[in-house]
Amino acid sequence: MRNRSSLISRRVLLRALLAAAAAPAPFAALAGFNFFTSEYTASREELQAQIAKRFPVQQRYAEIFTVGLRDPQLGLDAKANRAAITAVLSIASPLLRPSAVEGVVSVSSALKYDAPARALRLDQPKAERLELQGVTGRDAERLQQIGALVAQEMLHGQALRTFTAEELTVGRKTYEIGDITVQQDGIKVELK
Repeated sequence: MRNRSSLISRRVLLRALLAAAAAPAPFAALAGFNFFTSEYTASREELQAQIAKRFPVQQRYAEIFTVGLRDPQLGLDAKANRAAITAVLSIASPLLRPSAVEGVVSVSSALKYDAPARALRLDQPKAERLELQGVTGRDAERLQQIGALVAQEMLHGQALRTFTAEELTVGRKTYEIGDITVQQDGIKVELK
């Protein structure tokens, strides 16, 4: 009888282990959540992957210029509690010779939480640096102003991370996002 009881216990244990091995898939989405400390940390890699999906972007300016951004790179400034996007910028217009110029723009931004969309968004972006190739003088100054303005407009409200309702719900408790803290290797949000 003891062998049969021991065999049943082993089967139960084996089933429990197999069930536990199959279970990590749903919990993988919760990897950055720490419900004991009421916080979620999005890693730089996770945020970079999310941002890359939303590019390239472009916008017309004054019906004469088309400004585009591509190849975004995320920067995190823990001291200033700001995130930054550095991207390749292009400005095209029939008035330009050649018809397009390229350069690099860096835009830093505060962060805010958009509760209805459950999204962590860029807020009040500011172009910190803009360099254009092959343009000098007053033309360069004008194009830098246009590029900076349009880059800020395009990045304003850009989502860095969007949460699902399931991610913010544990049992019967649904969490909201509170304080947002930029760290060297990620962004931490308070769950309240």
